Amino acid sequence: MMSRRLVFCLLISIPICTYSSEDSHQRPGGNVSEGQVKSAACQGCHGLDGNSFSPDWPNLASQNARYLSRQIRDFQSGARQDPSMQSMVTGLAEQDIMDIAAYFATQKVRADATSNSAAGKRLYMGGNRYTHLPACAGCHGPNGAGNGPGGIPGLAGQKPGYMIKTLRDFKTGARNNDRNEIMQDIAAKMTEKEMAAVAQFLAGMGAGTPDADE
Repeated sequence: MMSRRLVFCLLISIPICTYSSEDSHQRPGGNVSEGQVKSAACQGCHGLDGNSFSPDWPNLASQNARYLSRQIRDFQSGARQDPSMQSMVTGLAEQDIMDIAAYFATQKVRADATSNSAAGKRLYMGGNRYTHLPACAGCHGPNGAGNGPGGIPGLAGQKPGYMIKTLRDFKTGARNNDRNEIMQDIAAKMTEKEMAAVAQFLAGMGAGTPDADE
């Protein structure tokens, strides 16, 4: 039987089919031009256009603004823990947050054409029926674009080191700012090998690479 949390996730994912990609990136009140200026400090790690310099730092480019805004607020409140990020966002006002999120949301993420995993693709698209692991695509979309109105993050082109750390943190409870503990439940069902495979697949997603053998 499908869990309540998975049903909730699927329900809020439905708008993927009813909103344009432009709508999914925008949030009322966010000014892209102002956000480019205000994000100067962010660019030191996440890149001028939101494509980070390290496999362990997340790409912010193409990420939907609603999700980005929430993460910044969670860092401010302590709902999501990271000393570096908390110090960076402490002084941001609400308008600053919306502007920065709007800027990064309109940038194009650069997927790694050399990164892929056939096993990761199978898990992302179909899950693992033996361990009751649901397909990532059920919430994040078959193209990895996420759901802007639902605040579900896009994953296509994300850095593999960051993805693996994120899944580990959800699994251990080090990160627990997910809605209804959905990601904590999902990550708890994943092995290290599965996390690495999904991360490698996502890093190249959208780059047009052929499927790779495990």
